[in-house]
Amino acid sequence: MPKIAIMTDSNSGITQAEGKQLGVHVLPMPFTVGGQDFYEDINLTQEQFYEFLERDLDVQTSQPSPAVVTDTFQRLLGEYDQVIHIPMSSGLSGSCQTAWMLADQPEFEGKVFVIDNQRISVTQRQSVLDALAMAEKGLDGSQIAEKLMEDKFNSSIYIMMDTLTYLKKGGRITPAAAAVGTLLKIKPVLTIQGEKLDAFAKARTPMLGKKIMIDAMKKDIDQRFGGLDENAGKRVTLQVAYSKDFDKAQEFCDQVMEAFPGFEKPVIMPLSLSVACHIGPGALAIACTQNLEV
Repeated sequence: MPKIAIMTDSNSGITQAEGKQLGVHVLPMPFTVGGQDFYEDINLTQEQFYEFLERDLDVQTSQPSPAVVTDTFQRLLGEYDQVIHIPMSSGLSGSCQTAWMLADQPEFEGKVFVIDNQRISVTQRQSVLDALAMAEKGLDGSQIAEKLMEDKFNSSIYIMMDTLTYLKKGGRITPAAAAVGTLLKIKPVLTIQGEKLDAFAKARTPMLGKKIMIDAMKKDIDQRFGGLDENAGKRVTLQVAYSKDFDKAQEFCDQVMEAFPGFEKPVIMPLSLSVACHIGPGALAIACTQNLEV
């Protein structure tokens, strides 16, 4: 049975401490703030990050350098036979494509498997947990990679933003549109289906935004994940994510549990800082993954 190393990045929401507990190597995502380099969960905490945003500092996202990724592959292969690396979706960052290119070098052939299964945050985390379970069952790197890629589109995320400020900063909407949206107290609902982050709906109140997300998730489970029946909770895992405000997330989680009787209580995780950088504080998200048979 090959000894498999599971590797991901901090966009999965897995902290350095949790990674050590699980036996997962977590690459910290880099940021530049006012010309200074920071690394998520190394010298940049969630609290510091939101303080930087509140101070209106220039926060720029980046990706792990090729040297860091290559060195990590080599180090892990000194201890393991094969490496499964699950980075954030290639549709949201170039870090996955870079890792894929590096893994294509002759020294890593048949040893390093980069998984581009179009996931981020809590759904990416679930892929890591699935990879761990498969490694424990004795599957080799190619078998784990194949199963994860077959499962790549079996997830769904809806995110309600609290502010349009950071979409405007990132150039994704015009200042005029942001001003009108703010005046009307619009709460945009975004969705991630596969590799793309797209607009889904607009809500005039947080209550309506949460209802839109819950209704959309019910529809996905009913139409994409085998039906919203008494066994749905065995086929699908629900997750809740948030930026900055845990109390709001806990309240939303309670609403999700009421809306989905028979499901396990969703895990509640902070959104990765790479995501939060573009949507700002106060966001709420509901996600689901179809349970992978391993």
